[in-house]
Amino acid sequence: MQDGPEPQASNAEPVAVVRRRKGIYVLPNLFTLAALFGGFYAVVMAMNGRFDLAAVGVFCAMVLDSLDGRVARMTNTQSAFGEQMDSLADMVSFGAAPALILYEWALRGLGRWGWIAAFVYCACAALRLARFNVNTGVVDKRFFQGLPSPAAAALLMGFLWISVESGIRGPDVAWVAFAVALYAGLTMVTNVPFYSFKDLSMKRSVPFAAIVLVALGIAVINIDPPTVLFGLFVIYGISGYVVYGWRKAKGQPTSVISTSTDEPDEAGLHK
Repeated sequence: MQDGPEPQASNAEPVAVVRRRKGIYVLPNLFTLAALFGGFYAVVMAMNGRFDLAAVGVFCAMVLDSLDGRVARMTNTQSAFGEQMDSLADMVSFGAAPALILYEWALRGLGRWGWIAAFVYCACAALRLARFNVNTGVVDKRFFQGLPSPAAAALLMGFLWISVESGIRGPDVAWVAFAVALYAGLTMVTNVPFYSFKDLSMKRSVPFAAIVLVALGIAVINIDPPTVLFGLFVIYGISGYVVYGWRKAKGQPTSVISTSTDEPDEAGLHK
């Protein structure tokens, strides 16, 4: 005789747990490795006194760095490994490499002031990348929090490249290089919003005129790459402060943090 109700047989079938195989996706990481090689190549060229090729190496790394994430999203091959690999490659190509190249070209003659400027830039790049990894989930995707490290590297290498093409020696503009390094480095760790262009979808159809404008842009860059590229990144490097000042004047929030301050990890991010 049973004390309780008779247990009923369950018709539910056991659910098979499918474990996703962990691995490394080849395609996006090939772009990341190529970007890393661009930074390494740039340092080697600077050691050999070919500062123009060093600048080209960093700019090539920028192009490859912009492609690895897009390729990963388009092919659905995002991974935690790829994110960490991308950050480490960025630190080399856009942090250490530009700092060392600029020091070798212009800052060496300033003594301790020269290596201080190079180190401040390198340290700010590391802080910028670490903050980006931490705040990925809370920042408005339309904007970067501070100047992105590839754009900061472009300011340094664009200035170097246009000077070399103009026949200007590094020691003759050492203090200008000092100011550019400090501006680029410190702007990376500010809360100034810089447009990210992430809301431009490659899968969305665009007017024919947009393709024509892209072709014209490529043609203009080919006229004088050092001057055009440096000019574009100078404008971009100032644009964040313009947006910040405009929002401040209009009484709009200047923070790019898009979530609440309830979580302890977000304390102090919304100021």
